[in-house]
Parts: sequence; C-alpha cells; structure tokens
Amino acid sequence: MNIILLGPPGAGKGTQARLLVEERNMVQLSTGDMLREAKESGTEMGNMVAGVMARGELVTDEIVIGLIKEKLQGENAGGFIFDGFPRTLEQADALGQLMDAEGKTLHAVIEMRVDDEALVQRITARSTCGGCGEVYNDLTKPIPADGKCTNCGKENEFNRRADDNEESLKVRLMAYYKQTSPLIGYYYAKGMLRTVNGLGDIADVQGEISGALDG
Repeated sequence: MNIILLGPPGAGKGTQARLLVEERNMVQLSTGDMLREAKESGTEMGNMVAGVMARGELVTDEIVIGLIKEKLQGENAGGFIFDGFPRTLEQADALGQLMDAEGKTLHAVIEMRVDDEALVQRITARSTCGGCGEVYNDLTKPIPADGKCTNCGKENEFNRRADDNEESLKVRLMAYYKQTSPLIGYYYAKGMLRTVNGLGDIADVQGEISGALDG
C-alpha cells in the first residue's frame, strides 16, 4: 500500500510514519531524509543535491521527484509512505505522473487534522533526540527520567528547534494553509482522502490511521 501523510507542522506525521514502518514493513520517504542521504551518497544525483544546498538554493521539484523515483524502483512489498511531499498541487501532479510511469498506485491520503491552538501548545513543548530524531513532548511524551531515548536506547542530547515557538509556528502554519491545504480538496475529489484526529495520544491516532487504511 502506498500512502501520503498530510498535516501541518507538528501534527505527528513523522511519529506515525515510523509506526507504520514497524507495523506494515512500509518505507518512509521523508523529503528531508532523502536529501541528506543523497548529499552524502556521492552519486551523480547526490552531488547535484550537495551543490544546490551548498549554494543556499532551494532543491527543485525535479530533483525531489528524481530521488523518489530511485526509491520507488527498489524492492518493497509493504509499500511507501510519502512524508513531506507533495506540498503543492504541482508536486501532487508530478507525483501522480511518476507513480503511473512506475506502474504503482497511490492508495490513500491520510489527513491528520489538528486544532491550531492545541498544536501551538504541542509544538512549544516538543524536543527531539539528537541521535535518531525521536520526538518527545513535555505534556504527552516526556523525555525518560534516565535520559535514554526509547527509540535508539542511547543517552543522547535532546534538542528543541529554534523555530518551535508560537511566532515561528504561526508563520509555518500560514505557509501550510496557503500551499499544502489545497491538496485536501485535490485528493478528496479523487476519492483518496481519509481524515483522522491528529490530536489524540499516539496510540489513538495510530488506531485511527490503521482503521482508515484497512477500512
């Protein structure tokens, strides 16, 4: 099964994607992770990515689609999770064309719907493991008392993003609503959209997503 996770910053897409990887043997295609991996790979595409990033330029849609194409051509029985892509209608069209060209089907789009005020409270309490990126929250998933990450098991530094504050989050939310929220209508019209409550605890959201996919 191939799916897209949609939702504003802090909705929990990364956390739920990792759970789907564990449960269903899916592959998470995170734009950020793919770019970092490509940059360090030394391949022709990787050198192109490294050059663009070194110049401080934005990575083009064509490059991201190229990276996704490489991943889609690998063996994976569980399917793919698109996390962080597409972000615009143009990217959605490009992804659809790529899936068709590779003989693959996009089965569902999961919208993780959240309330803005509650999201601000969640984000400003968020920390991540400096080793593996596991997300913690002062309110719902505190950093373990022994200082060891529950995901990688290491005693790493736990970090807060500099832009995890109310002012910065409002800017990021505005960008999401302007660029990405039109995808909700786009995929609804295609009959692919499934909406879940993204503000429940992790297990509840996981259950809603499983129900949406299996139903």
